[in-house]
Order: sequence, then structure tokens, then C-alpha cells
Amino acid sequence: MTFLPKWLTFLKGKEVVIANAIIAILTIGGQQLFSFFTFSCPCHVGQNLIYGLAFLGVPALILLILGYALNNQTWRVVTGRRSHFENMTTSDRLLKCKLICFVLCSITGRALVAPVTWLAVTLINGSYYICAVSEYVPTYYYGANPNVTVSERRRILATFPCSQLVPPEMTRARDEVILLLRYQSQVAGWLLIAAVVITVFLSYCLASCFSPLSFLHFRYWSSYVHNEQELFDEATEQHSRLYAMQHVRKFFGFVPGSENVKEIRIPSLREWQAISGLAFLKQVDEEHYDYSLLHDWALKERANGRYLKTDEDPLIRTQL
Repeated sequence: MTFLPKWLTFLKGKEVVIANAIIAILTIGGQQLFSFFTFSCPCHVGQNLIYGLAFLGVPALILLILGYALNNQTWRVVTGRRSHFENMTTSDRLLKCKLICFVLCSITGRALVAPVTWLAVTLINGSYYICAVSEYVPTYYYGANPNVTVSERRRILATFPCSQLVPPEMTRARDEVILLLRYQSQVAGWLLIAAVVITVFLSYCLASCFSPLSFLHFRYWSSYVHNEQELFDEATEQHSRLYAMQHVRKFFGFVPGSENVKEIRIPSLREWQAISGLAFLKQVDEEHYDYSLLHDWALKERANGRYLKTDEDPLIRTQL
């Protein structure tokens, strides 16, 4: 019975590590499915390189962009206003620069998890690399006929990823070339993993060395920021609901969910037209915005018009 609470205690505060692990696992699974269902090397001169590099680089680029776009901190940095440095002391300015660098490194680190995983897995698999560079391997190391022209040699080499297109006399050379290219690809994949692990470790070490907070103070700060964001999200939901409720009440004359509705308001045709259409964020003054057409109507118009008591018509009472 105490096993689960111990695990929950251990995992508490490690949400980032768990999220990165889940992203990496999903990327590995997606790469395997992607390779199985879509990858098919054209085995043609000039097309292999473009095709192989496209499968290597384009998904990694898309995952990198998604990593930045799906991180809330990215949009907080983009939309946040730059504070005035002239009113800050030197120590405060230095602390602000450190925090900005820390946030940017954190965003980039989270965004790089999926693309680096994609590149590492595809390199260790080797199929994309073999397709991309097969036509550039010198075949004279493998007993190939040296009398063939360069263009003919490249054409033969381009067919090596497709075993059914290789001439019978080139089968042994093809096997040795595939082994060489797979070796190069897998070594590159493991070197990429090693470089990323070392970089991440050194980054954490440098961040800890230059951090203005001690270890326990940093843990408290992280916990505070997490709890503050949760409470802020809850307050945002409740505040926006209560604020919207005032405007809905003004338009319809009652609040949804109310049990004792004595009367309802009948909006006019002009009022229906005023709140219909596309809603755009509208700036009212330097400090405030109208969030919707109903919001704009509620702030500008008086809630006059026709009211109907719910006990005047039994049909209305039944519908309510």
C-alpha cells in the first residue's frame, strides 16, 4: 500500500524529465511507423541524396518548430514587453539577463528533445543515410570494374539500397558498401547522442554554478512558480466565467443555471445583429480591450427592451 505513494513522492517535481521521456518514446515510435509505411528509396542518381536528407532533416525541423510553438514559455517571451533597463540597478540587470538566458535555454532544450531523438534513431537505423550517400561511395575498394564510366558507376551505386536492382556481379560489393554505410550512420548516431548528453550535463553544471540561488532555494522557486501557475489558471477560469456571466445576464436577463428565474429578457433584432458576426479583439483605450461582440454590446448599450415573466406563459415555463 505504501509502494505507490513512495513512487508518487519520487516522481513529484520531475514532470519535465517525465515529459521529455514521453516525447522521446513517442518520437521513436513515430519514426519506426514513418519508416515502415512511407520510406522507399528511389534508387536513382541525383534523387537518393535529396530523398534521404529530406527524411532526415524535414521531420526534425517540423518537430523543432512544434517544440517551440507548443511551449507556453515561448509565447510569454515573444509577447512580453521589455522592461526599462535604465531604471534598474546593475545587479538587477545582471540577474534579469541570467534569468532570460535560463528561460531561453530551457525552451530550446525542451524543443530539441524530439528532433534530436528523431535524428539519433534514424542514424542508428541507417536506412536514410544509406539511401542518401550510397552513390558517392568509391566502388574500386570492393572489386568493382574500374573500366566503367563515372556516370555509370554512380548509376550502379545509386541502386545499392534496392537489392533487386543490383547486377548479380555487384552483389558482394553491394553488401560491403551497405555494411560500411550502416557503420558510418550508426557511429554518427551514437556520437550525436554522446554530444547531446555531454552538452546537457555541462549546461546544468554551468547553470548551477552561475545561478544566484542555492540548491534548496532553486527547488523552492521552481515549486512556487509551478503552484502560482496552477492557481493563476484556476483563477483565470473562474474570473473569465464570472465576467462573461455578467454580459450574458445583461443580454438574456438571467444567468444560466439559475433555479428561480422570475423573468427573461427578449433581445431585439438590432441587438441580435450587434452580437452576430466575427468577434475580433478590440482595443477600447490604452488599458482595456473588448473580448467579443457581446462584451462590446454589454459595455455600450443599456439593458432596456422587453422583459417577459416566466409565469405569464406556461409554455415558456415548461421549456425553462
